[in-house]
Amino acid sequence: MDCIEHIVTVHWPHRVIFTDQVFDPGNPVLTDLLRAGVTTGAGKALFVLDQALVSARPDLEGAITNYCTAHRDQLPLAVSLRVSPGGEEAKHSWTHVLALHAVMAELGLDRHSFLVAVGGGAFLDMAGLAAATAHRGVRHLRLPTTTLSQCDSGVGIKNAINACGKKNFAGTFCPPFAVVNDFSLLATLPPGHKRAGYAEAVKVACIRDAGFFAWLERQTPVLREFDPEAMRALIHRCAELHLAHIAGAGDPFELGSARPLDFGHWAAHKLEQLTGFSLGHGQAVAIGLALDVVYSRLRGFLAPAQSERVLGLLEGLGFRLFAAEVLQPGRAGRLALLDGLEEFREHLGGRLTVTLLREIGSGFETHEMDPGCILQAIEELRLRDSTRQDAPAGS
Repeated sequence: MDCIEHIVTVHWPHRVIFTDQVFDPGNPVLTDLLRAGVTTGAGKALFVLDQALVSARPDLEGAITNYCTAHRDQLPLAVSLRVSPGGEEAKHSWTHVLALHAVMAELGLDRHSFLVAVGGGAFLDMAGLAAATAHRGVRHLRLPTTTLSQCDSGVGIKNAINACGKKNFAGTFCPPFAVVNDFSLLATLPPGHKRAGYAEAVKVACIRDAGFFAWLERQTPVLREFDPEAMRALIHRCAELHLAHIAGAGDPFELGSARPLDFGHWAAHKLEQLTGFSLGHGQAVAIGLALDVVYSRLRGFLAPAQSERVLGLLEGLGFRLFAAEVLQPGRAGRLALLDGLEEFREHLGGRLTVTLLREIGSGFETHEMDPGCILQAIEELRLRDSTRQDAPAGS
């Protein structure tokens, strides 16, 4: 056998920029990023906006146009705007990815052009996949507009759509040119969408930072009321912890079987499917976290007091820890939720690896999950939820 082998090393900067009022003509962040990316001739930029965001912010298209007009002498760019459906609808098929491909082809975008996506996490997943697969990679600028995406999905390097009946089945790993977290873009979010990102904050605190977890406990009353400064601090620390893991944990493209940042997600992803995605990702993650925390305690890994702290924090932030779909029957009398373990194993590449807790701030990996113990954890959470639902108001 004759073999030629070289190690190919790729260096990708991965940056998240925090700002306010990114489309204010006096804010140079967007101009600086676009100018830095134009290295050959006159570039082009396609701004694609989440339909739900445009509905909530009818002034947004005009604000972007005014911004680009105000900076036209500094931006050697031809700028176009499009609106596309967001939410899980954006990820249900290839339809919207292919529609963006058609627009990029029509406008003549090339590898030195930008796709600037402004929207929530599912929308950014879809737009990122379109950018990564057009010309094998058009520069992608992300502007997340939900707490969840500014904390977690929008600052990552994954792009995907749902396919073949599975969540995130078709996708890529491709770091964006940059992520811009503009806190002012969260202003029109309804309470449930503001809260959703808190679940990812609890997740990353549980497995990475006991000090951050304690801070979340102390800040629970003001976070529940969506205090702006507390939310800013939560988003910043979440993004910081996620980027540190991606850059420093040694497996940014998840070639191995461990995915600690998916703590609580094996159940969450399946629960989203079982509800037809009517249950939001943040609420599904909260239930998934609760399930794995109780499981960790039942198996003797996690002390009862620490388990109660996690459950109490999730409830204190406004999450329920159970949904009726958890008990939906599947094949051969088995709960459909348990199929999530097999799907998670498949998604990981062949070996089941689930992150559990030994203590707050420190996760560990297991390759086996006891179905009987999972059922016991589910029943405990069902009883806990029914008790809380029956409690007098204010209790």
